[in-house]
Amino acid sequence: MFRVWVCRSRHWTIAVLVLTLTAVAFAKAWLADEGRAVPGAADEAGIPLSIVMYHGVTDDPSRVGPYVIPASLLASDLAYLHDHGYTTVTVADLLAYVEQGVPLPDRPVMLTFDDGYYNNFLYAHPLLERYGMCAVIAPIARWSVFYSDTPDQQDRPAYSHMTWRQIRQMVDAGTGEFQCHSYDLHDTDRRRGIRHLPSETREQYTAFLREDIDKAMALLTEATGVVPTTFVYPFGATDEWAEPVLREVGFRAVFTCAERLNTITRDPSCLMALGRYRRPHDTDSAAFFERILTYGTE
Repeated sequence: MFRVWVCRSRHWTIAVLVLTLTAVAFAKAWLADEGRAVPGAADEAGIPLSIVMYHGVTDDPSRVGPYVIPASLLASDLAYLHDHGYTTVTVADLLAYVEQGVPLPDRPVMLTFDDGYYNNFLYAHPLLERYGMCAVIAPIARWSVFYSDTPDQQDRPAYSHMTWRQIRQMVDAGTGEFQCHSYDLHDTDRRRGIRHLPSETREQYTAFLREDIDKAMALLTEATGVVPTTFVYPFGATDEWAEPVLREVGFRAVFTCAERLNTITRDPSCLMALGRYRRPHDTDSAAFFERILTYGTE
């Protein structure tokens, strides 16, 4: 009698195990079909992340171009992401995941704006606020100094840059995370971004780059109350001499202009060459995001 009970008990245990495994497999398949994240699976393989790169925004059709999009198109982009269940993430969110294991949302996407134009504050800030989103903005520190100190040139949507007051306003509103884009490395008459000059020694270059970055970091930290964690390559131009300097400064993430999908893992090195998709001005939101996003668009 005891042997029969044991045998039946084992069969019952096996049956329960089989049913449990079948249910888990079904759930994972259903979640995958629905475009939802499968708990655990994404962590093992890495989390796909698309990063969008914007620059200028305008309401003047004559100023639209490769690096300037209509404000109406930006509004359409944010509405599309909101309606399809995407959540904007910041570098702070990525670092929390990579370094501490804090979960990312099921459908993460990152929005970035290079150079820190005033029109980002004028047009993007209220839209981001409306949709409860946050963008990563990389101002050219020199120009934020200039426009902060030149009241009669401020608030010119066509060309001026954000002041420190406007930057702080976005930080306080939760619509902007500000990262380092150099103090003054956008003058192409001297060099292409951070690329070293043929006449420079490595020691000279390191001192030059460190001085520029330290100056930008001090200004951004004072303005935002947060030490920048990320360097955004001016013009997307890289240099092998720069990489040790960026690490020495303490940057834990780096943005490039290479158009590629990122895979976020628990390995910190995954953040040191993040790719971004430049937002063209002549493609509607659905076509653009269907090309670069990795989850379903239902």
